[in-house]
Amino acid sequence: MKYYAKFINMSRIGKLPIELPKGTQAKLDGDFIVVKGPKGELKEKIHPNVKIEIEDQLIKVFVPNETIGREKALWGLFRNLINNLVIGVNNGFEKKLEINGVGYRAATAGNKLTLNLGFSHPIIFDLPEGISTQVAGNIITLSGINKQLLGEVAAGIRKLRKPEPYKGKGIKYIDEIIRRKAGKTATK
Repeated sequence: MKYYAKFINMSRIGKLPIELPKGTQAKLDGDFIVVKGPKGELKEKIHPNVKIEIEDQLIKVFVPNETIGREKALWGLFRNLINNLVIGVNNGFEKKLEINGVGYRAATAGNKLTLNLGFSHPIIFDLPEGISTQVAGNIITLSGINKQLLGEVAAGIRKLRKPEPYKGKGIKYIDEIIRRKAGKTATK
């Protein structure tokens, strides 16, 4: 019983090492980990309870006490955050949004996204540095190397006109399913 209890407390995600692809470098810089790759450079602040070891082409994440719930959660969290840095500087990330509605459309110019969403005026959304966009028909494709920033930008654009449940008009993620409602019915 004690043998089983020892391994049930380990973080299944945290104990996995992160493999660095060729052309990718990682180093510790004080409280930060810096990852450089073909697409750019990203850094993440590390929690004081999390220890990182970089050897050869592997990054290993450790915590002092694997049985404490908060430290176990930090272990898995920081392992995934560092893994996202590695994926981002090598492949990048992409999010797609779909615009539905009569007269709803988007256009891009430089780092500005102009959206016509049924209001009396067009909405100009400034994209932060590191996020690029392409518009093809009613699909907006956002791409960048920082997964967290990309998610925040996509959520900010979606928030401008959330999809409504009756006709499905608005901005939604491409893989999002909108639960539709039946409208009011006239009495006979």
